[in-house]
Amino acid sequence: MHAQLETCLQAVDRVLLGKDKQVRLAMTCLLAKGHLLIEDLPGMGKTTLSHALAKVLGLSFQRIQFTSDLLPGDILGTSVFDKDTGQFVFHPGPVFTELLLADEINRATPKSQSALLEAMEEGQVTIEGATRPLPEPFFVIATQNPVSQGGTFALPESQLDRFLMRLSLGYPGRAAERALLLGGSGRDQLPRLEPLLDHRQLAAIQSEVPKVHASDAVVDYVLRLVEATRTQSNFALGLSPRGSLALLGAARAWALLDGRDYVIPEDVQVVLPAVAGHRLRDQADPAGHGGGALVQWLLREVPAL
Repeated sequence: MHAQLETCLQAVDRVLLGKDKQVRLAMTCLLAKGHLLIEDLPGMGKTTLSHALAKVLGLSFQRIQFTSDLLPGDILGTSVFDKDTGQFVFHPGPVFTELLLADEINRATPKSQSALLEAMEEGQVTIEGATRPLPEPFFVIATQNPVSQGGTFALPESQLDRFLMRLSLGYPGRAAERALLLGGSGRDQLPRLEPLLDHRQLAAIQSEVPKVHASDAVVDYVLRLVEATRTQSNFALGLSPRGSLALLGAARAWALLDGRDYVIPEDVQVVLPAVAGHRLRDQADPAGHGGGALVQWLLREVPAL
């Protein structure tokens, strides 16, 4: 199992150069059955990462370009009258896939953004009074531009909380960018990627994540982190129970990806920025993005043991 996962990671790393940790975190998120939000400037490889993960995991893939005029029906689908049969026929939207890339999600209006809420939480959508299940597995990778850019609508707290992790890819290092310049775009290599896992293998690996042992000491560490976000005066918002479950689940998936069947405090620490950063707000600037600084405060001030 560990060898299979490492092979998958290496394949994606060859496409997205110099981003080993971010690729590992993205894989961790999907193994934990979570959804991923990637916030970064255009051109950083967000779309390439999504395509590569879909390829190596053997998942069907759809991409939605979010714009200000996008409607919920463009995401979920709609019924069209068939004059031959005299009945309305449902035409499923791009949400009916296994890995959905919601590109530049914060360029759409809140009404269109909210069309994904039920899909992300329940694995189903309700359209025209009928509930329709989505494929299994179902993952959303959403990208967003920094809110400071024009034409963006900030994601509401309820939707941010549906994302298990938020990542930023950042600029590549000098060596990685040199290799990129000499070897061509990573996107050019996507057609050569082959599926390295099938659905049965992926489901079997995901079923192992909850079985990864978390000792009482590790659970107590998670509880101390969560309690600090709820009681310390510098936090405007504390982690919800969904947030605490996400933190432990992500730590288990990271440990499994590292080849272990038990969680250590370092697993919690490495996933904490991605799991908690978008869920926290600084009391001094509750409408801002103080989550990163608050996470560093937690890592520094809350004892692991």
